[in-house]
Amino acid sequence: MTGILDLLNSDTGKAIISGVAGSTGQDTNKTSSVLTMALPVLMKAMQRNAATPQGAESLKSALNKHDGGILDNLGDLFNGGVNSDVLQDGNKILGHVLGSKQQGVEKVIGQKAGMDTSAVADILKTAAPILMGLLGKQSRQENINSAGDLNGLLGGLLGGNSAQKEQSFLEQILDADGDGSIVDDVAGMILGNVGNSQQKSGGLLGGLLGGVFGKK
Repeated sequence: MTGILDLLNSDTGKAIISGVAGSTGQDTNKTSSVLTMALPVLMKAMQRNAATPQGAESLKSALNKHDGGILDNLGDLFNGGVNSDVLQDGNKILGHVLGSKQQGVEKVIGQKAGMDTSAVADILKTAAPILMGLLGKQSRQENINSAGDLNGLLGGLLGGNSAQKEQSFLEQILDADGDGSIVDDVAGMILGNVGNSQQKSGGLLGGLLGGVFGKK
């Protein structure tokens, strides 16, 4: 499967970025940078949560409610702005996935992308249901039925045990206290590849969600 950066550079990915930017009133390039960092961070947080049986069951239940239908109606979703139901869903997803770390994560990503924390929060609330739709569809394609299967899926989507520096980057963002200092040395690793996905097909970002669009 292709990586998340390839997905964001695909026609569907560009439609998502453009739609999220338009709906939140943010610059498209900065929105792309936020999503490039945030989607793997959210995936890593889900992997952490799924490490316990209760957390895995909770995530599996959430994915069962997101069948990927949102991907079939992106035009309707973004036409005239994302409706309040989607934003409320996004807010609940972020609260569940990130918990007490949500504000710290949003602040660090905002500093790296040059955007206010409140703007990052708006982008993530809009994008979270789309990510869940992607994952829900992927879990159906992979016939995920157990906690072990789910953990395996998440681990595979995050690149398994490869790309340790990138894995460390995600861990540091999730554990950040909000000052951003701990990720200064590695933030460019991801931001520097926003428009360069063809050279970034392996490691952590490799293999993420491309199968949703039939790419193997």
